[in-house]
Amino acid sequence: MFSCDRMIKLVMASALKLNSTSEPFSNLPSICTALFEAKAAKGLTFEQIGNAIGRNEVWVASAFYAQAKLSKDELNALAQTLDIDQSSLNAELGEHWFPRRSIGPAIPTDPVIYRLYEGVMVYGNSIKVVIHEKFGDGIMSMIDCEVDIQKKPTDKGEHVVLTFEGKYLPYKKW
Repeated sequence: MFSCDRMIKLVMASALKLNSTSEPFSNLPSICTALFEAKAAKGLTFEQIGNAIGRNEVWVASAFYAQAKLSKDELNALAQTLDIDQSSLNAELGEHWFPRRSIGPAIPTDPVIYRLYEGVMVYGNSIKVVIHEKFGDGIMSMIDCEVDIQKKPTDKGEHVVLTFEGKYLPYKKW
């Protein structure tokens, strides 16, 4: 019997083909499908790709969803890491391209809630896929959840540290 982690690695290493006409892929540049397929074929996690290109795993995932801007050096490192055509990456995600950092049209009007919503719009798919990579097929509970807010002084001014700590709930099969 395979563990959940072993099954995830086997699926990731298989020749994955994405349905580029389904959400969330249908509105992405076509090269994004190639990124996801190359990632799966190599059996890499976003953390491993992030280590290879010098970025955080959630940021890398957001780049795969066309929600973060890769520099020329990052595009080159990504092409090398995934063994994909560098000229295709540069042609579709190069200096002329800018990300669409959103996943939907409903916009809250309260400024604080809007910023939280903006965080989910920009990083939602990335957070979701990293949760699945680390835990398996499930969700983070917002019922069994603790939220912490801290003030952190930095040389750029005060920062808000917002932490959601929720219980992981695997999906059940019946």
